[in-house]
Amino acid sequence: MTKSTRPSDAVRADQADIQAVSRVSQILSLFNPATPEVTAGEVAERLGFNRTTAYRYCTSLVAAGLLERSADGGYVPGGLLLQLGAFAIGHRRVVNLAPRHMQALSRVARTSVVLSLWGLTGPVVSRVEEDVSAIVVVSVRVGSHLPLDTAQSKVFLAYHPDQLSMERLMATLPAAARDELRADVERVRAVGHCSAMGTPGVVAVAAPVFDEYGICATIAIVGPDNTLSMSDDAPELRFVVDAARDLTRELGGHYRPDDLSRPAV
Repeated sequence: MTKSTRPSDAVRADQADIQAVSRVSQILSLFNPATPEVTAGEVAERLGFNRTTAYRYCTSLVAAGLLERSADGGYVPGGLLLQLGAFAIGHRRVVNLAPRHMQALSRVARTSVVLSLWGLTGPVVSRVEEDVSAIVVVSVRVGSHLPLDTAQSKVFLAYHPDQLSMERLMATLPAAARDELRADVERVRAVGHCSAMGTPGVVAVAAPVFDEYGICATIAIVGPDNTLSMSDDAPELRFVVDAARDLTRELGGHYRPDDLSRPAV
């Protein structure tokens, strides 16, 4: 009686497939707010690939729509990757409950409203409600990965339950930028919201949204700096906070900034 064995070439093919998937995962994991673009040479250096292999993988990922070539000749996340990310995010409960609150906020504030959820290393825009009454609209692309200097990022950094990971993330910045960001995050903890100009000429005013487990999203309005104030007494700020509080309540969460006005027991 002979014992059948699987052909060795089939085994090797399976191993090659697994290795390919692993390498694709490694390449895609290089992208974060501090690294929005990579070159094939950087992929080779950081992952220990030879340059030919790195270039071949990057080219294949471009063909698949997971990466795109940038104007500088590097590689950035592609449309399919952003689409898949937005699709996955869209299944979360907060995204299903947020539209009504966002539409009401957009009408009263007369600006675009952005809902962001935390990705691997920063907020990802999951839904946008544009101000339909405006002739000129400031908006953000769904699937965009927001850098750490945005209002939404600072709110997440202030309330994220894994503060050790947040510190490690901020530690990747140069010393001056890191110290400034830490000061901004402390201010968010003190006042419960954030106004910032991450993009020149564009202001974002953000507040946290909580479910029963903690912060699950940020809701923000965005607009040009000549129409949207960064002041703590701006009426638009109250609109944002009220929307975040109402959405938190619907999610069954506790709106932690309200604790700031309560006397210590």
